[in-house]
Order: sequence, then C-alpha cells, then structure tokens
Amino acid sequence: MPFVITEPCVNVKDKACVGVCPVDCIYDFDGENQLYIHPDECIECGACQPVCPVSAIFMDAEVPADQAKYIDLNAEKARALKG
Repeated sequence: MPFVITEPCVNVKDKACVGVCPVDCIYDFDGENQLYIHPDECIECGACQPVCPVSAIFMDAEVPADQAKYIDLNAEKARALKG
C-alpha cells in the first residue's frame, strides 16, 4: 500500500486530501471516524500528504511504529466498504 492514513485523522476527517487526489482513492465512508486510502487504487503521487492539516498520511514504509496497525486497517476497510 503506497500511502496510509493514520490516527491523527480519527474524528477529524478534514478531506483536503480527497480534493487533491487525482485518482479518487481516498474514501469517506458513512459511520467511519476517519478517511481511508484504497491500496489498489493509489498511484503513489503523494499529492495528499502535504495538504493533510494533521499530518496523518504516510508512505507505508514510513508509518510510525506505534501506528502500524493503520496499514492493515486502511486496506481492510477500503476494500470491504467499497466492495
């Protein structure tokens, strides 16, 4: 998974990242408390990372160790909720 949205997004969901994503791979699902990046759709352009006001977006290899669970969480939620 190229980019991952981590804990700082929880209960924030600013959506600035959604507006700059050229492939629309960032999702805001009803009832979820954060945004998710679909790993199969992300093209690794990095446009989302600098616009995130809470610095919640990381390359998968750069996710802080204490937030590693968000790597799998993004993949699972995006795939399951999108279908």
